[in-house]
Amino acid sequence: MDRLVIQGGQPLRGRIRVSGAKNAALPCLAAALLTPDPLVLSNLPAVADIRTMVKVLQALGTEATLTPEGEGFELTANLACAGNEDPKAPYDLVKTMRASILVLGPLLARFGRATVSLPGGCAIGARPVNLHLEALERMGARIEISHGYIHASLKGRLKAIDHAFEKVSVGATENILMAATLAEGTTILRNAALEPEIGDLARLLQEMGAHIEGIGTGTLTITGVASLHGCEHAVIPDRIEAGTYLCAVAAACGDVVLDRCEPEHLRSLLDLLERSGCVITEREGQDGRQLRIQREPGQKLRSKDVTTLPFPGFPTDLQAQVMAVMTQACGISVINEGIFENRFQHAMELERLGANLRTDGHTAIVAGPADLTGCTVMATDLRASAALVIAGLVGKGETIVDRIYHLDRGYSGLEKKLQGVGAHIERVGGGRV
Repeated sequence: MDRLVIQGGQPLRGRIRVSGAKNAALPCLAAALLTPDPLVLSNLPAVADIRTMVKVLQALGTEATLTPEGEGFELTANLACAGNEDPKAPYDLVKTMRASILVLGPLLARFGRATVSLPGGCAIGARPVNLHLEALERMGARIEISHGYIHASLKGRLKAIDHAFEKVSVGATENILMAATLAEGTTILRNAALEPEIGDLARLLQEMGAHIEGIGTGTLTITGVASLHGCEHAVIPDRIEAGTYLCAVAAACGDVVLDRCEPEHLRSLLDLLERSGCVITEREGQDGRQLRIQREPGQKLRSKDVTTLPFPGFPTDLQAQVMAVMTQACGISVINEGIFENRFQHAMELERLGANLRTDGHTAIVAGPADLTGCTVMATDLRASAALVIAGLVGKGETIVDRIYHLDRGYSGLEKKLQGVGAHIERVGGGRV
């Protein structure tokens, strides 16, 4: 099994190109099920979850090829979904990736039936699919759950609804948004999630011929059409990948420019890091927006409190990385996890590296700055893996991060990109995904 070996204490200097957003690419891939026409998606990150989703689509009757772009950190997908008689997303593929539930809405909308295994993914807390199923039932679907599978069927077309989600859910918003594009009538989705990845999906659907209003707001209005067509679409940059590298420089010091990113998608993190003492500059580049972050050795960080909330609040997917940063800040930082109830699994591993912190339910208290020293730590989920890498970049001596298959689900070439800015980090073990 692969692991990362890190020699800490080296400031980071140079440039990093941000890959496409995994959390935008996955629903965009699922949207290929809505049309038999060719769909070309570019700027997909070359990560395990993308390959898994493509395998799911192939199991559902989609012709799909992945072609590397540039240095191989991104992929282009060529997709065409003719469908099959028994559209089934099997457990062997679905078990590692929660986003596989996103095929349910498109399959029902286009084919009127679907069998999808209940999904897996990172063990960071309860993420029930009832919000997806309740809306689809209101749209006319018959849904049964048995033997670990969701069995859904439909007579005719889905029917439009005026629906308020009980709680904000990114996945449910994406699933019902896709389903509504082929529904009969005009669907209104209230209390919809605001994440940029949903906006990217909505723009793709518009390019495919969907009628959608209210993009970027909590109320989406979708007027169903009889069919959608193919198009070409480039996925937005990954705000979580960009945020991870920003946190790495904030913790380990240095001067790094991030190419191809969207600062407005990262506003809550940028504000936090600036208030902590980092210098951040935004500017236009040849390939989109750029961010430059500077923190020189000896320049103190100030501790700041963090509460994770749905977008535009502070993202839960950056909470672990910021905790690693706060181990190097002067003072006490209180971190409240407002999304998932089991997302402090990295805290114990940070303590092994020398962090001074404690957790109590949804709250973590971090005292810094702490002298981190290298040891062997174990990744427990995707973003926890990134936090341990950041701590390893800071720590004195050698840090070994085990179980990095979690990391490979969401970061394309992380160790190579960090090597490019001077980090002493290498992958050892059995090979790549």
